[in-house]
Amino acid sequence: MTYCVGMLMDRGLVLMSDTRTNSGVDNISVFKKMHCWSVPGERIIGIMTAGNLATTQRVVSLLEERQKAKPDRHPTLLEAPTMFDVAQQVGILLRDTIELRPDGGTSRVNFGATIIVAGQIKGGDPRVFMVYPEGNFIEATIDTPFFQIGEAKYGRPILVRGYDRAMSFEEAIKLVMVSFDSTIAANLSVGLPLDLLVMEKDNFVPLHERRILASDPYYQSISRTWGEAMRDALVSLPAYTLDGHQPG
Repeated sequence: MTYCVGMLMDRGLVLMSDTRTNSGVDNISVFKKMHCWSVPGERIIGIMTAGNLATTQRVVSLLEERQKAKPDRHPTLLEAPTMFDVAQQVGILLRDTIELRPDGGTSRVNFGATIIVAGQIKGGDPRVFMVYPEGNFIEATIDTPFFQIGEAKYGRPILVRGYDRAMSFEEAIKLVMVSFDSTIAANLSVGLPLDLLVMEKDNFVPLHERRILASDPYYQSISRTWGEAMRDALVSLPAYTLDGHQPG
């Protein structure tokens, strides 16, 4: 399992993914789930993947191969006229990869995967899509401004309560880090390192990208401070009494 968040904001896009892949508690590995392509001044595209690792690696490898511009490797992400077309390309590759499952559909192995596609192409706005195993997809809107894939349930309440479309990138990163910290604390299938990518509107190169390790001082501070704040908030809530007379 994994956890990825793609967030649409007035200023641009914030993406974060974990890197943990596990096949049981005794087989845990680190694999990159976030990939980015950019043409300065023209486009920037990022994808994050969750699900069967063989499926997602094949999709990413095919996208990479197409960027080599060989005559028989079209269309490519660098040729797509809109982000809608990018999402459509990724959806077709994902669907076709799942349909080509090596077991012929006879085993119980789940070859499914979900992908977040985010970015901007010159002439259009920053956009975020969530691509399903069937190849279809939905787009983030004002009403649904962020997508999560993978182990989403533990970190979602943080995003729902804290998200503000007009917040700064710094505030958004802090919010997403708390969401990931809450998820990591609750589920062993999600873990550090984390990959972070910030795309500023109309700036077609990554504004900020980094890998966050378990030893990262800022992440440790966020985790410790958030835990303390949660305990303080619990103590400050009205007390429950056993005599049936509750405070108003």
